[in-house]
Amino acid sequence: MYQLSTPRPISHAVLAAIVSISAIIMAANPAWSALPNGACDVKVEYDVPAVMRDGTMLLADVYRPTNPGNYPVLLMRLPYNKSDAQSIVYARPEAYASHCYIVAIQDIRGQFKSEGSFYPFRHEGSDGYDSVEWAAALPGSNGKVGMYGFSYVGATQWLAAAEQPPHLVAIAPAQTGSDYYNGWTYEGGALSQAFVQSWPLSSVALSASRRLGDQSALNDIQSAMRQLPSVYAQLPVSRLLPASKHEGEIAPYYSDWITHNTWDSYWKAWSIRARYTEIAVPALNLAGWYDVFLRGGVENFAGMHEKGSSDVARSGQRLIIGPWSHMPWQQKVGELDFGAEASNPIDELQLRWFNYWLKGEANGIEAEKPVRIFVMGANRWREADSWPPAEAQTVSFYLQSRGQANTRFGNGLLTTEKQPEVQASDEYRYDPSNPVPSVGGHSCCSPDGAPIGPMDQANVEERADVLVYATPPLERDMEATGPVQVVLHASSSAIDTDFTAKLVDIYPDGKVYNIANGIIRASLRDSLERRAQIEPGKIYQYAIDLGPTSSVFRRGHRIALEISSSNFPHYDRNMNNGNLQGAGTAVVAQQRILHDAANPSRLVVSVMPKPITEKDRP
Repeated sequence: MYQLSTPRPISHAVLAAIVSISAIIMAANPAWSALPNGACDVKVEYDVPAVMRDGTMLLADVYRPTNPGNYPVLLMRLPYNKSDAQSIVYARPEAYASHCYIVAIQDIRGQFKSEGSFYPFRHEGSDGYDSVEWAAALPGSNGKVGMYGFSYVGATQWLAAAEQPPHLVAIAPAQTGSDYYNGWTYEGGALSQAFVQSWPLSSVALSASRRLGDQSALNDIQSAMRQLPSVYAQLPVSRLLPASKHEGEIAPYYSDWITHNTWDSYWKAWSIRARYTEIAVPALNLAGWYDVFLRGGVENFAGMHEKGSSDVARSGQRLIIGPWSHMPWQQKVGELDFGAEASNPIDELQLRWFNYWLKGEANGIEAEKPVRIFVMGANRWREADSWPPAEAQTVSFYLQSRGQANTRFGNGLLTTEKQPEVQASDEYRYDPSNPVPSVGGHSCCSPDGAPIGPMDQANVEERADVLVYATPPLERDMEATGPVQVVLHASSSAIDTDFTAKLVDIYPDGKVYNIANGIIRASLRDSLERRAQIEPGKIYQYAIDLGPTSSVFRRGHRIALEISSSNFPHYDRNMNNGNLQGAGTAVVAQQRILHDAANPSRLVVSVMPKPITEKDRP
């Protein structure tokens, strides 16, 4: 049915770039769903040029129906090789084109076949506008353009949409951010180290560095990818590849990310959350409970629903959240299998979405509830009219102990009863040279040194620098669906430090699985725009955002909260010395967590009145 040229082989350099990711994929079942062929025959045109406003030429592969007629265009703009088209999660472009679309897959500026120099986010607005208008003018186009793709390819959609290209009708950004400071490069003021260092080394820096014409640069990157734990361990974090003579050329933007360690004008120029009022198109937002950009997907939905620049943009937002990590999207994530209902639904969802917006097909999308979320633990989907669901009730679980909440064998408790006037505090020592290791979570993009997803935390909870507060075994199921926050009253002997929090589910057999986690850098406790050191020994209130979740804690399970000061290399280590970028001599900090009537440290969750597991209970 398809008229295709002989497939082009993937180069050895590309294979080396994705070596760590390939290990995940090959060990798993396919993450994509088969998209049945449509009614149109398809041909492919390779390396079709599009000239940007500054004269830079970007190349695309264009998949088009051979049947007579004019068709809408689906555009993907990516830094990861147009020949691949993110087929780790999506059906191949040929399959979409067979449903009578023109599909254009374009290498962005400075990547693979396209001209220019790559710098993350800098050109995606203007290049995106120009590319949408180019796509609308392709032979056989009916002038309606939709965009799709995940991760950075979500950024190429949002930044283009903010420029309001006239022919852009709808977008489908998946697993992507709302801001490229908080929730992408940093989280709570701490560097998202495993992601920020592994992402360029495994993809965009390697592919762009081919243009340097020096094989030693590629060798340096590939060597680093083979020993990521050593990359994470090196200090200061301002140096990505200190042993390479090409360090400044391989990823010149990395030093800018480290230098701009607050939410300043550098980041605000590209912030999506600051531009909702400029975006006029509907969006199908897809996110994952264990994805590095989970918060961004949820915020984009809510922000556009409230502030979008047109009625169709505000009413045309949809949010789908599955149990997935960044990639691939499949029913087994980390150590847990969420069942067949967690299989990747994107191709069917996306085809219906674009059929409605680009073809005017009456398929009922407009009548469906705008929010569809996967409830972990129950392993079922829930639909809602809003996020969080309007019926969710805010519940506080207060931290209590007799002064020894250290480890899972301590006496830390979580209870809905408020603390007494006087109660012993809990203490631990945070040594940056011996941080709490990352075991699971929502990092990206390599499992080497920073495993991803739900994983057993029992060994982590045996550390003396991890406080554990847990409820008694639940007498009935409880569904937490909504945002999760920890309000912590704490002091430190240092002038700057971090506090981390992790919501976990303790199973009756003793296994402990992470649900959500977060961090706050003390010097950015009041604002991510400016730093203010803390006074040693003084008690401060910290708000730690653990992000949203939806999970049923089953009868007999226990809800628990881990408190510490590191989660490495998910986040970078705070040296406790007030110096940035991990510079200077590390200082061991004595941390104190207070939980009494005057200092009501607590876990705050949104609880559904009736868990989905009891949906039919009278």
